[in-house]
Amino acid sequence: MSSSTVITNIATLITNDPSLSDTDPLGTVRNAAVVLEGDRVAWTGEASKAPATDNRVDAGGRAVIPGFVDSHSHLVFAGDRTEEFHARMSGRPYGAGGIRTTVAATRAATDAELEANLTRYLREALRQGTTTFETKSGYGLTVEDEARALRIAAAHTDEVTFLGAHVVPPEFAEDPAAYVALVTGEMLDACAPHARWIDVFCEKGAFDGDQARAILTAGRARGLRPRVHANQLTYGPGVQLAVELDAASADHCTHLTDADVDALAQGGTVATLLPGAEFSTRAQWPDARRLLDAGATVALSTDCNPGSSFTSSMPFCLALAVRDMGMTPDEALWSATAGGARALRREDVGRLAPGAYADLAVLDAPSHVHLAYRPGVPLVTEVWHRGVRVN
Repeated sequence: MSSSTVITNIATLITNDPSLSDTDPLGTVRNAAVVLEGDRVAWTGEASKAPATDNRVDAGGRAVIPGFVDSHSHLVFAGDRTEEFHARMSGRPYGAGGIRTTVAATRAATDAELEANLTRYLREALRQGTTTFETKSGYGLTVEDEARALRIAAAHTDEVTFLGAHVVPPEFAEDPAAYVALVTGEMLDACAPHARWIDVFCEKGAFDGDQARAILTAGRARGLRPRVHANQLTYGPGVQLAVELDAASADHCTHLTDADVDALAQGGTVATLLPGAEFSTRAQWPDARRLLDAGATVALSTDCNPGSSFTSSMPFCLALAVRDMGMTPDEALWSATAGGARALRREDVGRLAPGAYADLAVLDAPSHVHLAYRPGVPLVTEVWHRGVRVN
């Protein structure tokens, strides 16, 4: 039988459990405790009312939050793009074409090198409180390289996304239609068994709306659920396509028309915002306030990748969202936890309520507000994953 553990003496416990309050979506409990049984949460509430357990852990008056849910990352890659970043910070604009640099390095890497790189960044993210993550292929762009990327990723997460439609590789530059045919045919056949999701970079310099629809529709026919890189660099059809196809998320959402905002507010597609990309490219910030006020569901994620957002830190992205995107500290935390879970269509992560996975982070602070109040400070002092303390 699994043992039970109570983490008590919690100054502020964020549960994201709406059943605890009609007015507080964070489900905040003060002077709290949480009981873990096996890999699940068994109970939350005031510490004075906690049931008896086998083990007891004293949180020392710190805050406890659900583990971060990073619903958009690109962690299966090789190589380095320091020079590109340096040039961009010296005045060169960002464009989709830089992806091809990583493609060349990734194709040349061994499986062991790709997995070592992946696990390095997963450990880095875990230390900062990320307990659930999604990651994509997209740096191989051949049948063999895309399939191996997904096999490697699937050994570390259930949230694996086939992104053969990242950019058109150089060998198909003169015939992009042939590459779309490859992605929707032989490549999809090889990759579908290893993935849960299918994604496409619907953007100038990558894939247009018709190409994106063909790719996502083919993936959906093979049982993969759609996600979309949408409206990052320019206005375009990505958001409308995502809502039309009931994609779990439209990611980036930087350039939105009123019709795009209305579609996100009325549909079931989550707007996943990736402030690390805007920080690293000096681009326009997404307007989270506009989306939230319209009633859209917003998630925050890192977009960790070697070109446009080389950060694995959800706390950093949360602080950017508060400082530059119009979000309150409460909204940003919800979006980085429960919002990320919504973007993955999950109910067992992103919250601390009975039946959810026992994934949580202890902050060296009395309140989650310190994540934005003290940006850049390593406040995550302890991480529990599936009921086990891992950091």
